[in-house]
Amino acid sequence: MRVAVTGAGGRLGRAMVQALADAPFTGPAGPVAWTRREFDLDEVASIDALLDRDRPEVVVHAAAWTDVDGCARDPGRAMARNGDATDRLAAACASRGVDLVVISTNEVFDGRRDDGRGYRADDVPSPANAYGASKLAGESAATARYESRWAAGRGAEVRPPQLAVARTSWLFGPGAPDFPTKILAAADQAREAGEALRVVSDEWGSPTYTHDLAEAIVELLAEDALAPRDRAVAIHHLVGGGVASRADWARQILQLVGRDVAIEEVPSSTWPRASTPPRWAVLEPTPLPSGEPMRPWPAAMADHAPSLRRGVRGSVADGARR
Repeated sequence: MRVAVTGAGGRLGRAMVQALADAPFTGPAGPVAWTRREFDLDEVASIDALLDRDRPEVVVHAAAWTDVDGCARDPGRAMARNGDATDRLAAACASRGVDLVVISTNEVFDGRRDDGRGYRADDVPSPANAYGASKLAGESAATARYESRWAAGRGAEVRPPQLAVARTSWLFGPGAPDFPTKILAAADQAREAGEALRVVSDEWGSPTYTHDLAEAIVELLAEDALAPRDRAVAIHHLVGGGVASRADWARQILQLVGRDVAIEEVPSSTWPRASTPPRWAVLEPTPLPSGEPMRPWPAAMADHAPSLRRGVRGSVADGARR
């Protein structure tokens, strides 16, 4: 199976390329990695030439503008990059019979739920910020493209192409600064100032390791389970097991890396932001073909800890050289 990955230079994209390279179904050539140079969210007209050149059977669309506050400050650009670009990609893939996996987010929901349950895949989205609205627009546009293609191809001997929307939350892993690396940097600043580290306590989610998310998507591809055989589209909620507050997560990070810094829990209102992050960022996981859930987030954090510790030592060494 020939699989292409957009955003292959990003945190999730790199994990996705690595997981696909290890998958037997991609063959000796492995996946096709489309970095920003090949597929730029601001220049999506290139997608037709890319598809015709590389001829993938599946595209995993990991590229996105994930700067939530940046999206709030420039909602038009957010919609162009996360909504319109996904629509353009979906149209090009569907017309060529190429399956598509669109990576989306918990932020298509407003996070105001107060019954302690995670959002289900069939719950009605209601984004509270520009980032969530732009990602929902991408989901909706891709769904319309594939349902239209499915309707046109119904009854044909060859199955029409399918779309999987994979929503996730609170991604962490090697790459650009994520919550763990930001927490460690903030902890260093707090310790130097002789202060407690202030961390939000009233936002909850399921931290999700990029490696685990990539492996879950590989499982869907390996089992030909992007969507049921009689449907064009399916929504998957792929998140680490368990729920944590930002403060819970920060404590785990500091413990794993050996940072002895006191934490002061504060409300989210303490940190004025351009965006409105959902307080309840919890998704109810959808079953994977194996029936096994993604592992609990603390176990994934333990696996990620060595790279965090290496990063910490590197920062200390860099500081000493300066």
